[in-house]
Amino acid sequence: MFDRVANRYDLMNDLLSVGQTKSWRKATVAAIKPVPGEIVLDLAAGTGTSTAAIAATGAQAIACDLSLGMLEVGKKRHPQLTFVAGDALQLPFADNSFDAVTISFGIRNVQNVQLALTELYRVTKPGGRLVICEFSTPEIGWFRKIYQNYLISALPKVANRLSSNPVAYQYLAESILAWPDQAKFAAQIQQIGWEQVAWRSLTGGIVALHRGSKPAA
Repeated sequence: MFDRVANRYDLMNDLLSVGQTKSWRKATVAAIKPVPGEIVLDLAAGTGTSTAAIAATGAQAIACDLSLGMLEVGKKRHPQLTFVAGDALQLPFADNSFDAVTISFGIRNVQNVQLALTELYRVTKPGGRLVICEFSTPEIGWFRKIYQNYLISALPKVANRLSSNPVAYQYLAESILAWPDQAKFAAQIQQIGWEQVAWRSLTGGIVALHRGSKPAA
C-alpha cells in the first residue's frame, strides 16, 4: 500500500495536516536531542524526511522502513543518508546498537505493537532514548469531536480528490481512530521495561510525543 503512494506521500501529509508536519518533525528532533557522534535509528522512516532532520544535527541517522518503494524514493531525494530495509518486528540490527531510537507515525501500522516496542528496546544502548511521534486523542471534548468528524468525513473526500490511492488514506483515518489515547499507549511502553516514560500533546492532542529511556547498565 505504501509503495503505491511513495512519490506523493510527503506532499499529501503536508496537505492533509494543514502544514503541521514540519512543526511536529521539529518537536520530535528536539525530544530526541541528538548530538554529533550519536547513532540514531529512525524506524518507519519512509522517504527519509524525518531522518534528514535528525542528521542535520550532526548525528548519524539510519533510515529503516519495510516499504521498498518508500526507500527507493528516499535514496533519490537524500543520497547522503543510509537507508536499510527492515521489519519493525525483527529489526536487522544487533543488540545495543543505537544511542536513540525513534518512529514517527508508524508504530500504529505494525501488526504487533508490543513486539515492535521490544525490538526498539533491544537495539537501544543502555541509557539510550526512545521518542515516538504518533497521532493521538485530542484532550478537549469539543475539539476531539470535530477532529474525529474530520477523519471520518472530510479526510477521505480530500484524499479521493488529491491522491492516486485514496484507500491508503481511508486506512489512515481508521487506524488513528482505533489507536489508544496518550495514557494507554504510555502504559504499553512501560510494560516493555522503558523507564521515565512521559508524553507531551501537540496541536491539542492530535499528535503526542512519547518518550522513554532504557535503564543504564
